[in-house]
Amino acid sequence: MNTRTVHTVHPSPLGDLLLTGTVSGAGVTLTSLTLPGQRGAPTVRPEDRDDAPFAEAHRQLDAYFAGRRIRFDLPLAPAGTAFQRAVWRALDDIPCGTTTTYGELAARLGVPRSELRAVGRALGANPVLLVRPCHRVIGADGSMRGYAGGVENKVWLLTHEGALQPALV
Repeated sequence: MNTRTVHTVHPSPLGDLLLTGTVSGAGVTLTSLTLPGQRGAPTVRPEDRDDAPFAEAHRQLDAYFAGRRIRFDLPLAPAGTAFQRAVWRALDDIPCGTTTTYGELAARLGVPRSELRAVGRALGANPVLLVRPCHRVIGADGSMRGYAGGVENKVWLLTHEGALQPALV
């Protein structure tokens, strides 16, 4: 099968999101979605930009940021270990507008408390932010623990989704 790796940029309230994917006869499969300044963002070549295959991803992201979509339905192929992929799949079960804790997520996965840091590391390695909503995982004390896209973006996303109340400034 003939595939090629492409990318696009999606403007958002958080800045330009970088989406990468592989294109085949079946369409594009999303391999990453990163926020501006995110650590571990893929390096892309300008000549590999192709916006057309990402039309559905653009449509769904626009609907999300407009408050008309709470779940993404895109083909995904994030690279990771079996454990990481299991943690990332579990994120799909956290409803929009809610949060869970690292400990609750670990318990749901059958991961002992002694391995809680492994769950945190897997979340930190999530290559498809927003689409797999690791921003919905918070500390047991309600704190906004690390987020690869930046804690300020995590707070913005949770506020946008209604899980946090807007701050009165």
